Amino acid sequence: MNSSAPSTTSAPAVPNAPDRPRLLVLHGGDLPPGHERIDADPRLGEVVYTTADGLDAALPGTHALLVWDLFSEALAASWPKADTLAWVHAATTGVDNLMFPGLVESGTVVTNSRGIFDEPIAEYVLGQVIAFAKDFPGTWDLQRERRWRHRETERVAGKRALVIGTGPIGRTIARKLTAVGMDVRGGGRRARSGDADFGTVAESSLAETGADGGPTLAAELPEADYVVIAAPLTDATRGLVDHRFLGLMKPTARLINVARGPIVVESDLATALERGDIDGAALDVFEREPLKAVSPLWGLPGSLVSPHMSGDVVGWRDELVDLFLDNLARYLDGRELLYVVDKSRGYVPG
Repeated sequence: MNSSAPSTTSAPAVPNAPDRPRLLVLHGGDLPPGHERIDADPRLGEVVYTTADGLDAALPGTHALLVWDLFSEALAASWPKADTLAWVHAATTGVDNLMFPGLVESGTVVTNSRGIFDEPIAEYVLGQVIAFAKDFPGTWDLQRERRWRHRETERVAGKRALVIGTGPIGRTIARKLTAVGMDVRGGGRRARSGDADFGTVAESSLAETGADGGPTLAAELPEADYVVIAAPLTDATRGLVDHRFLGLMKPTARLINVARGPIVVESDLATALERGDIDGAALDVFEREPLKAVSPLWGLPGSLVSPHMSGDVVGWRDELVDLFLDNLARYLDGRELLYVVDKSRGYVPG
């Protein structure tokens, strides 16, 4: 049963695959591209596809689950039916939708799709930085109005960026921004110096000093021209970007969120944009998606909205399937799985 063993969150996990295990794929209507490659593995006893409505009936007797319905929270409600589930693979980087008590406290191993989105998201962030600095939105607005109005724009090189989240996505962003001459700092679980990608990393809290006496965001936010949110959604980061956080930013600074919507308190951000407390925000994720048409974030000064697509480039679904097939082969061979989530933290460490 899924609860027969205690949670293992630090050591590499090798779930025991029985002979010809049953694989369940939870999807939202669209099957994984090339799913025939999954179906054709002769070592699998059965491959079953279901939507959330059929999850209760499909889970019993399942040994491995691919969550292809990317942000579905259906597994939490159906968890009592997961009597033999040993491994859950998420076709996402963030796994906050899977970190419910039943799964966290069980012996079921969770893996994610680390690495697939790093470069595309970093390119998106760099694009938004350049769009802000060179006022591309203003140029497009003027073009639609057929107005010729000369303006001066900003340099990118020499600006300070604070990237909150020092995992693979945050590090790829840091390297991309450093390459164009920006001064990049980081925000993470603990403060440290001499980091290969960030130099200085501050503790991601608003306390005056960190738990170990090191710097926190309270010291870094007032110096940053761009603040990039690239952290996982955990209890520690939920609601991190609130009125206090925004109040520490420069009035000329911009916020870019490519992580998870609930890290930002949207009502506080809307107020900050409306009052001009910060100069802009590029938002790819939101508290609730899709963003409703009545949200003020669509039209506030300096607000750039995109529909949770910063990491989605041509071929991304195929790459997700390739990664899953690699892990599936490891599972069937009894080898160590890639990208095992530390369930006590809610992300893959290291």
